[in-house]
Amino acid sequence: MHIIDVALKETPSLLSVQRKESADAEALYNTLISALQSGSPTTMELTCEKEVGKKVCVLVSAIAAVQLSEKTGVGGSSGRPPGFFALTQG
Repeated sequence: MHIIDVALKETPSLLSVQRKESADAEALYNTLISALQSGSPTTMELTCEKEVGKKVCVLVSAIAAVQLSEKTGVGGSSGRPPGFFALTQG
């Protein structure tokens, strides 16, 4: 399972959606990055493959960062704490 985390400006929580296939996760990540770079479309609807029916619409200009990670192992953890800012601690 692959996780795409989206951090929003001025919001401490993350939005997360999951993709089963690596190629699908990479495609969504690249779509988000392209939207950030171009400013178009102005909104994006994200859906989750793990939780069917989970969807959210995001204002592209409100996105601060996007992270792609792989959920591995028995506990479903990638071996590091979740989130963007955990990567800078150490």
